[in-house]
Amino acid sequence: MPESKSGSRPSDPSASNSKSRDAISGDPKSGDPKSGDMVQGTLEMLILKTLALEPMHGYGVAQRIEQISAGVFRVNPGSLLPALSRMERAGRVQSEWRATENNRRAKYYLLTDKGRKALTAETAQWQRQIAAIGRILEA
Repeated sequence: MPESKSGSRPSDPSASNSKSRDAISGDPKSGDPKSGDMVQGTLEMLILKTLALEPMHGYGVAQRIEQISAGVFRVNPGSLLPALSRMERAGRVQSEWRATENNRRAKYYLLTDKGRKALTAETAQWQRQIAAIGRILEA
């Protein structure tokens, strides 16, 4: 879970996190601009999951999230790069310069052990929340 502005972790996972606002836009094909809006605080978890698949550059991360979500989530580059930078400072990812498939230099991001642990913990938290929401909707 991302840190709050004060540097401490919010105890409520649904607590406001302005860092991830406007991180993902909706699917314009659905006609509902909010249909793809991401729940606050999920961008970093999706980045961690994407990097768990393989190291990639920022544009590749954005493409993979859009691809896996079948176009529902589109990552705003203005939110992606600051998130990657925060995650690197927190030790969740590390970066290195590599040549891309087009033989251009790009910064590639790799998941660290700390990032894997964070992904496991955040995924478990989301599973608990999804189950709770399902129970409420079924009531």
